[in-house]
Amino acid sequence: MTPARKKRFLLISLMVAGVGVGVYFALKSLDENIMFFFTPTEVTSGKAPDNKLFRMGGMVVNGSVSRPGDGLTVQFDLTDNEKQVTVRYAGILPDLFREGQGIIANGKLNDRGEFVAQEVLAKHDENYMPPELAGMQKPEETQQ
Repeated sequence: MTPARKKRFLLISLMVAGVGVGVYFALKSLDENIMFFFTPTEVTSGKAPDNKLFRMGGMVVNGSVSRPGDGLTVQFDLTDNEKQVTVRYAGILPDLFREGQGIIANGKLNDRGEFVAQEVLAKHDENYMPPELAGMQKPEETQQ
């Protein structure tokens, strides 16, 4: 091999290695930051990951919102009209949060099977419904 070919081969090898390292770090970052969506039925059936963040969405059960203890801790039940999961959240809830409202919460399950939310998102007006929750409304609610 001539010196020019060796130099070219080394340069191409370094470029391929650099691209490979870049792709590895990009995929690793995506894997750590991606959050999958689950319904309460999927969570109670064990399809949700353990010790990993995910999103859960559904409707807040009427009469389930409580504030145990002092502070900003809120506890409520979330349903998809089949199963219910208890959600605990410590923080300020969105202004549009209320019972019977569709929400999406980011967090993970604790040892007791409760969903510990790090963030709670409520729909932004009376017409908007996240695509994941659109089919969860009861027929009488969609006619209003």
